[in-house]
Amino acid sequence: MTQHHRHPMSLELLRQEARDELAAVIEFRCRLGDDPWDFLPDLPTVDEQVVLTLREETIEAHDLGEARSRAYHPSAAPQERERFEYQLLRRVALDHPELTPAVWGMLGRLNAA
Repeated sequence: MTQHHRHPMSLELLRQEARDELAAVIEFRCRLGDDPWDFLPDLPTVDEQVVLTLREETIEAHDLGEARSRAYHPSAAPQERERFEYQLLRRVALDHPELTPAVWGMLGRLNAA
C-alpha cells in the first residue's frame, strides 16, 4: 500500500497531535508569564506543524541526515540550506498535496530563520 492510500487517516491523526503539541506550547508559554499576543503570531499553524513532523519523517525515511548536516554546516552557503529545505519540503508536498499551502508557508519560515 502506498502512502497515498493511507494518508487521510494518518493526516487527521497528525493534525490532532499538532493541535495537542501547539496547545501544550501555548499553555507552557502562558505559565511562564509570556503574553500570548506576543508569541502566537510566531507559532506555526496546525498544518505547518504537521509539515514539520513530516519533514523530520522524510529526513529519516530517505536517510537525509548527512545531507542536512552538510546544508546546515557553518561553512555552507545559505543557498545550500535553502536548496536542501526546498527539496525536502517538495517531497512532503508531493506526498501530501493537501498540505501544499502549509509546505510553502514553512519554507518561508525556515528560510527566514
